[in-house]
Amino acid sequence: MKKSASNTTKLTLSANQLPPLTAQQRAELDAIAAMPDEAIDYSDAPMLTDAFWQAVSLPATEQKTQITLRIDSDVLDFFRHTGKRYQTKINAVLRAYVDAHKNA
Repeated sequence: MKKSASNTTKLTLSANQLPPLTAQQRAELDAIAAMPDEAIDYSDAPMLTDAFWQAVSLPATEQKTQITLRIDSDVLDFFRHTGKRYQTKINAVLRAYVDAHKNA
């Protein structure tokens, strides 16, 4: 948790380090899991027509290129300590840098 000069607290949620559920949250999830499908209220969910599903397209996956890269040990250690898929996180940081500088 970081505090900025404006006294704003920034929180980051990682899928690898989720906060523990409270007893109340666990009880609510257990109650939902025990609920039969017929008891679920779908009245506020919009109906999705066949036309909707025909218009859906999957995003194109970009081809990855395997390289050898020399980076500072402390930088590598930082990303490795973030957990699994640390290489994907490094790629995301590099992608954000490229996107920010493309539009500049």
